[in-house]
Amino acid sequence: MEKIDVGIIGTGWCGGIRAQTAASSPLVAGVHLAEIDRIRLKELAEQTGAVTATTDYHDLVADDRIDALMISATPETTHYPMAKAALEAGKHVLLEKPLALTLEEGDELIELAERQGVKFTVGYSQRFNTKQAMVKRSIEDGTLGEPVSALISRHITRRLGDKIGGRIVLSPAAMEATHDIDFLLWCLQPARPVRVYAQAVERVMKEKYGTSDCMSIVVTMDSGVVLTVAAGWILPPGYPNFSTTWMEIVGTEGALLLDDSHRDIVLNTMSEGMTLPLSTMPGEQVRHVYAGPMEQETLYFLDAVVFDRDVLVRPREARQAMEVYLAADLSAERNAPVDLPLSRDEEEPALVAGTV
Repeated sequence: MEKIDVGIIGTGWCGGIRAQTAASSPLVAGVHLAEIDRIRLKELAEQTGAVTATTDYHDLVADDRIDALMISATPETTHYPMAKAALEAGKHVLLEKPLALTLEEGDELIELAERQGVKFTVGYSQRFNTKQAMVKRSIEDGTLGEPVSALISRHITRRLGDKIGGRIVLSPAAMEATHDIDFLLWCLQPARPVRVYAQAVERVMKEKYGTSDCMSIVVTMDSGVVLTVAAGWILPPGYPNFSTTWMEIVGTEGALLLDDSHRDIVLNTMSEGMTLPLSTMPGEQVRHVYAGPMEQETLYFLDAVVFDRDVLVRPREARQAMEVYLAADLSAERNAPVDLPLSRDEEEPALVAGTV
């Protein structure tokens, strides 16, 4: 069986999951790490038996032994230059969302990957959530009939909101609602979004980070289906990075109501009080098993590279999700609906204004 060498750039929360998953895969011959935090780099190199451990990601890009790179670095401004360098070097790439900060950057990366003939995918891990996979199946097999409407409400804790907001000015539409925008657009293919209307609320994050606390987004599809996505990041603290989600998918012949609020396990201790384990979006390791979608997403990418299979999240799909959340930012700023597709001139004001 063919094996590949894999590099991980950025070994924080998500990068650490991907590195450990790759290290345990029988498809991986060697793991190579790039991380600017030397303490974290040493720790993960020991855990994974890394062949390479460097503070300069260019070392991995230039290493001919490495077939694929997973880019999990922050801040998000690093995504475009790192992905571009990796694709130019002929590496297969899994890039954490967002695809880029502008549509122009995203288009350049997509076109580069197509020219190079390499696998390129974006880390929309919630497609690998079992409950969400059931939604996709139920729409495709006709269980729900013709889609009518969909609603998803996702909220995370202020601790994680502070972490994200403190490193870059991006809205909850770009960093949280983007998962659900991507998921619903994927479920409803080949329908396409044609109009976006969004409203943002500013109570906590505006003064600290120049961004909004939460956003409600309505997306109209060319099929007539209406999507409603709500996302925020100012919940009180929860263990360890609590995420709660509710979904309603309605069709002409049925409906799916999905509770992904992670209230099914409650741990109560004298030291910490009540906590909700296994409640993060990426998931976490529990001894010999992994609870959550990110491990499976990583393995799917490795399979795609080794066995020359299609990636699940195609970069043009990630680009479409990006266009919708940029339109949401713009709509919230203008207090008016925004038609799609966006022009290049339209996407810029939302970024400059901090998407609030």
